[in-house]
Amino acid sequence: VQLQAYGGGLVQAGGSLRLSCAPSGRTFSSYAMGWFRQAPGKERDFVAAISWSGGSTYYADSVKGRFTISRDNAKNTLYLQMNNLKPEDTAVYYCVVGRSTTTVQTQYDYWGQGTQVTVSS
Repeated sequence: VQLQAYGGGLVQAGGSLRLSCAPSGRTFSSYAMGWFRQAPGKERDFVAAISWSGGSTYYADSVKGRFTISRDNAKNTLYLQMNNLKPEDTAVYYCVVGRSTTTVQTQYDYWGQGTQVTVSS
């Protein structure tokens, strides 16, 4: 099973990016999914999570109101729409799959390769 996150890049502060994550090898329509990020020299932090149905979403306080997590189970794809980006959002972003929506990274069973997001001031 592989999780490939893509859509990162360089953007100016105030700009937007949309990350996508497309698992291969199996479908995860009955699993929770989410995003974590790790900035240089810092620990990996929870960003957002979504239930298997998409009916429940959770966000870190730092991204509430700016980021939106969603999923399309028909396409087996997870998204993270990031608006009003700030320099402090600069990090490598990882998509994850687990059995429940949680902020605890050890509760996620599958981790994707990250995608770099860089926000310039």
